[in-house]
Amino acid sequence: EISLGLVGSEMCIRDRDIVVIGAGPVGLFTVFEAGLLGLNCVLIDNLDKPGGQCAELYPEKPIYDIPGVPHQTGQEHVNALLEQIKPFKYDLYLNQRVDSLEKINIDSDDYWQVTTSEGNAFTTKNVFIAAGAGSFEARRPPNIEEPDSYLDKGVSYAVRSVDRYRDKDVFIFGGGDSALDWTLELADKAKSLSLVHRRDAFRGALHSEEKVRELVKSKKVSLLTPYVINAITGNEKVTGVSLKNFDTNEIEEFKADEIVFLFGLNKKLGPILEWELELNNKKINVNTENFQTSKAGIFAVGDINDYPGKLDLILSGFHETTLAVQEAYKRIYPGERVPFGYTTSNTKLQQKLGVADK
Repeated sequence: EISLGLVGSEMCIRDRDIVVIGAGPVGLFTVFEAGLLGLNCVLIDNLDKPGGQCAELYPEKPIYDIPGVPHQTGQEHVNALLEQIKPFKYDLYLNQRVDSLEKINIDSDDYWQVTTSEGNAFTTKNVFIAAGAGSFEARRPPNIEEPDSYLDKGVSYAVRSVDRYRDKDVFIFGGGDSALDWTLELADKAKSLSLVHRRDAFRGALHSEEKVRELVKSKKVSLLTPYVINAITGNEKVTGVSLKNFDTNEIEEFKADEIVFLFGLNKKLGPILEWELELNNKKINVNTENFQTSKAGIFAVGDINDYPGKLDLILSGFHETTLAVQEAYKRIYPGERVPFGYTTSNTKLQQKLGVADK
């Protein structure tokens, strides 16, 4: 640790090779890539557990596009990443956000000072912003007064436990990938399942839509289009829902135990907007050589960044942070060769990972 004298007080500043803002999948994988090069990291996240949106919003949602892993839930993916980084040195600070990012000079060298809402401070040559799409809040249903009064009493904005919906009359609202995916996942678990959308067209993957329509034909799912929610009924708990037909304006009543609103997320960059980084539609512009932002030593990896051809996929974020860590090493050890090596042929790396004798 190093100590810097600040005006009016003395603050203990912890020195780290890389400060990672966001402990989602890409942030966790940053620890692995940094560890291979002998670099240490600190992860900072405003959630109460690592994993980002995968752990908070979609812990039981299947993920199919991780290379070599045919099927994995969001939480299983997070658990695998946590297991992968066990051999490496890192610290995890949860339930706090990064409030300030300030350029400072120590011994004639430039550093970044990162300070959190809980008063933890770090100096580093490299800041990795791996904050997904920023902080997020689920969009509420339009024209419904106080839907949150039924929160966890029959209303939810994410599926955190499949068991909650077993043998229940379930209504899912939405027209994107999440609505389609959870319809497929809960169809054989719910007592009855209805998918409600304002039009008979979806924004999600065509393959998922085709599978949902097959379930509709077999009467395992009820597809209600074009409908919008009119009201939630119930006292202490949800007992039903009324829907308005877009074509006829008629109101229809249905029995419901659980209602899941999947209208997407309102995304907020929060303090990132104050850091004077070059933005494009609330995403951070980066170069694709090393995914550095418009400020030297600040990198943006994962869904938070933007560049020509950008795809918001976890595997894209893994690629981005791998190249960014290489540049971070060069900033810490200028003029030195990055000690890159294939884990399949490097005995030292295998020993570090604990697999040298397997």
